[in-house]
Amino acid sequence: MEAARDAFAGEREVEITVTGRNTGRQISHPVWFVQDDEAMFLVPITGSDSDWYKNVQKTPMIEVSTNGAAVNGPATPITDPNRVEHIVAMFREKYGPDQVEQHYPKHDVAVQVPLG
Repeated sequence: MEAARDAFAGEREVEITVTGRNTGRQISHPVWFVQDDEAMFLVPITGSDSDWYKNVQKTPMIEVSTNGAAVNGPATPITDPNRVEHIVAMFREKYGPDQVEQHYPKHDVAVQVPLG
């Protein structure tokens, strides 16, 4: 777990791979993220309308990778507005409020991925 945490710590972007809800194929996307000691948090750019979020709802397994390090695990959707707002606040702190507002027009959901 510590190795994965450290591998992601200095990164601005990670690659996620999810299973397509209609095709069953593996689909990869670069995304922004924040993390704490035990988990990584993702915010879909168009919130609950994002395709990758809908894919995770159907098949809640996700791979997150960067620089040769990868974590596979369950993706847990977060819909509680207070938790989502806390995660978006972490995004603002990491990427800057202007960037978050520009790139994330809808933030009604987030996704948690365990790091261990």
